[in-house]
Formats: sequence, structure tokens, C-alpha cells
Amino acid sequence: MWYDMLELHKQVESGYGSENSLNRHGSLMSLSSTTSLSTASTSSFKRGRGLKEKLAEMETFRDILCHQVDTLQSYFNACSAAVANHESVHDMVNDDIDDLNDVDSEKSGQQSNHVYSLLDSNSRDNEMINILRQHGAHAIDFKGESFTFKATTAGILATLSHCIELMGQREDAWRKRLEREVERRKRYEDAYRVLLSERPKPIILGGPDYEEGPHSVIHEEEFFDAVDATLDKLEKEEEKKLSFKKEKILKPPLTSMEPSHPLYNEINSVVSDHLAYSDVTVTDLPAEWVLIADEGEMKVYRMELEEDGIVVDPTKAVHTVRGITGHEMCYNFWDSTVRMEWEGTLESTELLEWLSKDTVISHQIHKRVWPSTQRDSLFWSTIRHFPSDNDEGPDCWIVVNHDTPHNDVPLNTKFVRMRFNIAMICQTVVQPPDNGEEIKRENLSCRIQYSANVNPGGWAPASVVRMISKRELPKFLKTFTTYVQEKVKDQPIMF
Repeated sequence: MWYDMLELHKQVESGYGSENSLNRHGSLMSLSSTTSLSTASTSSFKRGRGLKEKLAEMETFRDILCHQVDTLQSYFNACSAAVANHESVHDMVNDDIDDLNDVDSEKSGQQSNHVYSLLDSNSRDNEMINILRQHGAHAIDFKGESFTFKATTAGILATLSHCIELMGQREDAWRKRLEREVERRKRYEDAYRVLLSERPKPIILGGPDYEEGPHSVIHEEEFFDAVDATLDKLEKEEEKKLSFKKEKILKPPLTSMEPSHPLYNEINSVVSDHLAYSDVTVTDLPAEWVLIADEGEMKVYRMELEEDGIVVDPTKAVHTVRGITGHEMCYNFWDSTVRMEWEGTLESTELLEWLSKDTVISHQIHKRVWPSTQRDSLFWSTIRHFPSDNDEGPDCWIVVNHDTPHNDVPLNTKFVRMRFNIAMICQTVVQPPDNGEEIKRENLSCRIQYSANVNPGGWAPASVVRMISKRELPKFLKTFTTYVQEKVKDQPIMF
């Protein structure tokens, strides 16, 4: 840096110490230069210079400007002196002319020649005299302006010096303040680390405040995330499951249910209600039913309903599946021996009693989805066939699952008992093959209507329950129908 300063002063001395001081220079040393070099390549404006160095540079500029002013002043003074000298010469010429009348006639020729030569020289210098007179006339005004310029630049440098001093004081004050703040922050961080080390580790307990209920401390978002994560985990476990619990085998009776059985009237009444309100095309649903899923030929509707603060939204879905019959679809939905193959939310299922050849009572324990309480369900399940009134119309199969009590499985405080009324109604549609050929699976399609009215019991946030049902019902239909298609594709058609 000191080398650059020496070079800078060297340039100043060489550029302004001669008669060419008024010439333009290719640097910022000359303020009158309009063709100066780039500021990025000039040493006096390099980045990183301090304010004191900038002040020193400005002093250098001031010296250069003052030197230029002095040079101009000497120029104007010379002009003024030349004008004064010319006026004295002019007076001498006039005096010589006046003396011509007093000399003798024989000397008049020589003296007149001398005078005429002076007059001739005077006429040649007329132009120069006019220019010198014009420049010399500005000598007095320019001298005052130069004094003003020097005083102004000195004042600017003094002010800048004062500003630098103030800024230095400000920097010192901020530096001291920063040091105090750093020290204070260090003390706070040390105290924070001490408190963390002394704080007892939290003990996570699965208390009632973290369980399902209206006073649960878990927010709805956390509740939903927990349920969603557990369902995904259960699904993965289901995919990896290699075996499932075998239920005890009970022989089904060969007869229908006796009219004297306590559940006879209830079962027939529930089945009749489902058939009476069945609408496989879902064309006349009231406005309360809202479409919540539409995926191809599958449509899912829901009507929002709550009982005693518990979400019991009825749902209804319609779907059409190719290559299977209504009998095959309903039988696999009713048969408890294959339920664990397609139902991934079950922990176990047990057939408790055969009421007739087409009606059973089953008990199911559902996998727990934290933080909700584990559920179980106890229900009767019946499968019925209702042939079409004419040979051309589709026949109808129905499966109904409805909760019921049973002496062998009383209420258990470990579980929350679910109540529900679920029905699956299936119709087989046959596209007659050409030329009277045998009916194949590509000629079959099954129209499905699934309706469910479920009371999960207990308590859970309404938004969570509705979000889960909106996702799980379409997922269930796709999973179950795919399962049936894969299972029966190589088997004889079961009409």
C-alpha cells in the first residue's frame, strides 16, 4: 500500500511540475480530463481503502488543484504585465513623433524612418495586444476566485477529517457494545445448557389424557396423523402376513332359521328394509347425500350425521366389476373363513354360532389405531338370494351385517364395542354370448351397492373420522373386489 502511495506522489510531481500542467492526463489526477481511465483500475479507488487513506487522496487532489490554480494565476499575471509593457512602448513612440517638428530638415529623414519602423511593428502586434489585454483584465477577478477555491477545499478537508473522527468514535462505541452483547449471550447460553442438564427427563406415560375422548390433549391434526400412520403400518403388516389365526370350525346346520328364534324377526326386517331402499344406480338420492369419491364406475356418497356428539355418517357406494357374479361377491363378503385374507384391519375373527345355514354370529377384534381405543364388534351376518321376477332380469344377492349381543362375549372394558348396520347388494348382469356359446367370465359383470351406518363408539374428532372414512371406504371396495376377481378367475362360475 505504501508503495502505491509513493507511485501516486511520483505521478503528481511528474505530471504537474512542468509547462504542460494544463494538458489533460489519462488518470483521475486531472479533474478536467474527460477521457479518464476506469475507476476500477485506478489505485486511488481500490476497494478496501480506509477513510483516512481517502482523506489523504483528497489532500493530494487539493494540492494538484491548487497547483493548477497557481499556474493559471501566473499566466494571467504575465498577460497583465505584457499589456502594461506595451503601453509604455506606445508612449515612447508618441513622444518621438512630437519631436519631429523641432529637428532640422537634413536629419528628419533618418528619424522618420526610425519612427515609421516602430509604427509598423506596432500595427503587427495589434492583435496580440488585444488578446493580452482581454486575458490580463481577468487577472484581478481570478485571483480572488483562487483564494476562495483554496479556502473552500481546505474547509472540505477539515469537515471530512471531523467526520472521520466522529465515525471512528462511533465504531469504537459499537465495538464495545458488540463485545458486551457477545459476552452476555455467552453467559445466557451457558446458563441455558446448565438448565437443560439439570432438567429432569420427561416421562411419557400412556395416560387417559393421551387417549381418545373429548378432553384429550392431542390436537385433531396430531390425532389424524397418528391414525393415518397406524393404518399404513397395519397395511404393511397385512402384506407381510404369512399366516393368520385359525378359528374353530363349527358345522353349519342344514335347515333355515326357526321362526321362534329371538333374532328371526329382526333379521328379516333389516333385510327387507335394505331391499326396499336399494337403488343400485343411485339415481334418486336426496340432496343430503354428498358425493365424496368418484373413481371411474365407483361413486361414494355420504350424509353427515351425529348422535350424542358421535359421528355416525351413513355412507352409500355403487360400483361395477367385470368377470364375477353377485353370488361370488356376496359369498366372499359373508364367509368368515376368508375374511382375514382381505380385511387388513382385523386382529382376529371368531365364529360364535350358526343360527342357520345362511346366518352366523361372529366376533371380531380390530387392530388398535393409536391414539384411539381398540375396538371389537359382535354381529349377526346373513346371506340371502332373491331371484329375478323374470328370466331376463338380473338376480340379486344380499349380505347384511348387524350388531347384536351374545352371552359368550360380554362387554369388555378393554375394548369399545362398535355398532353398525351394513349391507352389500349385488346383481349379476350377463351379456349373452354370440351363437349360443357357453357363458364365460368376460360376459359377466356385477353391479354392487354397499351401504353402511356405523357407530364407532367412544369419541374421536369429527373431522378425523370423516377424513378416514373418505379415504378408507373407496380403498376397501377396490381391495375387496380385486381380491374376489383374483380368487375366482380360474374357478367355475358360481351363479
